[in-house]
Amino acid sequence: MTPNASKRSGTIMRGIGVSPGVAIGPVMLLQPETVSVFDRPIEDKAVSSEIARFEEALIATRHQIREIQHTLRGQTHSHDASIFDAHLMVLDDRTFIDEIISGVRERKRNIEFVVQEGTEKYANVLAAVDDDYLRERVADVRDVGKRIIHNLLGRETDKRMELDKPHLVVARDLAPSETACLAGEQILGLATDLGSPTSHTAVMARALSIPAVVGLRKISTTVSVGDDILIDGNKGVLILNPTEEQLQTYDELAEARRSIEVSLKRLREERAVTQDGHVIMLSANIESEVEIPAVLEGGAQGVGLLRSEFMHLGQNRMLDEEEQASMYRRMAEALMPEPLIIRTLDIGGDKCFFDVQPFQEENPFLGLRSIRLCLRYPDYFRQQLRAILRASVVGNIRLMYPMICGLAELEQADTYLDEAKRELDAEGRDYDRSLQRGVMVEVPSAALIAPALAPKVDFFSIGTNDLIQYTLAVDRGNERVAYLYEPTHPAVLQLIRMTVDAAHANGIWAGVCGEMAAEPLMTPLLLGLGVDELSVNPRAVPLVKDAVRALTHDDTKVLAADALGGLSIKDIRARSRGLIESVAPELSDWLA
Repeated sequence: MTPNASKRSGTIMRGIGVSPGVAIGPVMLLQPETVSVFDRPIEDKAVSSEIARFEEALIATRHQIREIQHTLRGQTHSHDASIFDAHLMVLDDRTFIDEIISGVRERKRNIEFVVQEGTEKYANVLAAVDDDYLRERVADVRDVGKRIIHNLLGRETDKRMELDKPHLVVARDLAPSETACLAGEQILGLATDLGSPTSHTAVMARALSIPAVVGLRKISTTVSVGDDILIDGNKGVLILNPTEEQLQTYDELAEARRSIEVSLKRLREERAVTQDGHVIMLSANIESEVEIPAVLEGGAQGVGLLRSEFMHLGQNRMLDEEEQASMYRRMAEALMPEPLIIRTLDIGGDKCFFDVQPFQEENPFLGLRSIRLCLRYPDYFRQQLRAILRASVVGNIRLMYPMICGLAELEQADTYLDEAKRELDAEGRDYDRSLQRGVMVEVPSAALIAPALAPKVDFFSIGTNDLIQYTLAVDRGNERVAYLYEPTHPAVLQLIRMTVDAAHANGIWAGVCGEMAAEPLMTPLLLGLGVDELSVNPRAVPLVKDAVRALTHDDTKVLAADALGGLSIKDIRARSRGLIESVAPELSDWLA
């Protein structure tokens, strides 16, 4: 036992598990690096040389980032290396660069100081935006700014952490490039105060196969050098100075997990069918073409949600029609005969690559976003619709519109789709004339008018992430109210049931593509509510498939009826957990 263990032995802290696995070892406390930059005036004649230094630092920084990408790709993390494209975008952002240059010219201050001020100003603007994607770009901006300053000062960058023995890294936060430069074999795991499942630290931890728990709030000020910690990236748990009993428990758990993971891989070729023969379509949610191998490896039946906007966000521009059509077609061909469901652009005014005037909204979640923005700027929408139609000749492509609130929006979107079809007809281009279209049900109004929407579409896909937030008026990213974000709230279950019933009454299917679908704990409820399809991240496919194959549809219908009949949120969760544990005890450790 370590010298510090006696007072806090076995203390359990809970955060967010973002990279699976269990790691045990001594703490390496990584303190935030401070860069001391002095503010000093410069003479007029020095302005041009300061700007030249800045331009040289930009070139050096760009070269270093590309080196990191090259290294990651060499480690077979080609997809994850692309997250540094965001860093390169900052370096190519003329607004950022021009503001730095103007600052030097107008204020006559040294370039290091102007870069530091400009970086922080840029980062603060992004941090204030009510959008997860842009808030997480704050780390990119600060990481790039620090790297530029290091190059201006002639300091070493990207020094790998060389340790004499394995450690678990604890920090307030980790910049993406810091995570990428961790020396693999000696870094057992990561634990940070800040972070989210989609932060770059989380993405890099998964890329490097390092167990990680983020969002621990005060872990960097709680632990000390000399402490031992255990992190469980599956459950988001950190144990400070674990006891012998806890260590033994995790040894047994690790062995059980390894055995279960091996057995789950055997389900790859099996269908998701319950014990009493009820078939569920089990698909995958993805953001880009490079995830297709993971879809196939995991045994998913195609793609139930392609978040098409991420292909454009990665380039910080709208891909043209030819680029989109080629990409969609390649993906569809790789998945044949399974479907590829493409969600049309789901973006907001504060996360936009359209050539439109930037605008701020007090509440972007209730503002001009998603299908509303596309209908406001139809040229870009038509371009995507044409690309989808052209790729649809493969035969397994479907499209769906996000955030439909009423019939008028659906009809207007279909008007543009019909225009695109007429244009292709006039050009002699072929497309799938029986292309299926659906809508995402992610706002309560869509669920409430599902009987009116269902006759006009081929399927529903329920986006539970937004549906829960809008129904319960809860921002799940707000730690003050996140406890109210509850998928098993009876109001949410009622809206899902209404949507499914309307679909079935009109001969179409209804799926769920939100995070609720990826939780084995929720599988009995969703099956019991009549859901036909579940679309989850590729890594969750084996777990959900195992849950489906262990259940009987009759038992899930009884659970759903009881849940809708007045059970409390707590009782619904307990009943669902009890059912899963009774039929698939191997999944107990994965239940939230």
